Amino acid sequence: MSQKRENKPANEAEFHKKDASSCFNKAWDLLDNKSRSQEDDRQMLLHAHTSRYHWGLVGTPSNMAVGDWQVSRVYSDLKQPELALLFAKSSLDTCQKNSLTDLLLSAYEGMARAYATTIEIGEARRYLEMARKQLELVTDKEDRKIYGQQIDETEALIRK
Repeated sequence: MSQKRENKPANEAEFHKKDASSCFNKAWDLLDNKSRSQEDDRQMLLHAHTSRYHWGLVGTPSNMAVGDWQVSRVYSDLKQPELALLFAKSSLDTCQKNSLTDLLLSAYEGMARAYATTIEIGEARRYLEMARKQLELVTDKEDRKIYGQQIDETEALIRK
C-alpha cells in the first residue's frame, strides 16, 4: 500500500519556519513585559498560537513540543489553568512519544507552572522536582542558568 504525500515547495516551508520563529519571539517578548495591556495579552496569545500552528505544518516533534510549552506558559501567565494544562500535557506527551529527553526539563517545568495556576499545588511540586532532577543532567552552563531561572520562577508561583 503506497501513500501519496504532498511535498510543500521549499519557499512555502521556509515561510512557515520564518513565521513560526518570528511569532515565537514576539510572544516571548510580550511574556517578558510584566506591564502588559489587555491588548498585549491578546497579541501574546495570538503570536504563541500562530507560532505553534506554523510549526505544526513544517516543524519537527521538538518544534511542536516547544511550541506547546510556550502556549502553555502564555496561558499560565494569563491565569487560564485548563488551557495551560492542556498544552503542557501535549508538550510532555510529545517529548515522551519522541524520546526528546533534552526537552523533558522544559516539559516538566511547564506542567509545574500550569499546575501552579490551579489548586493542585502537590502536582505542581511533583513536576517541579522532576524538572530539578532533569536540570542536574544539563552540562552547558548557560542552559543551566536559563533553565534554573525558569524553575525558580515556577517555584515562586507555587509559593504564592
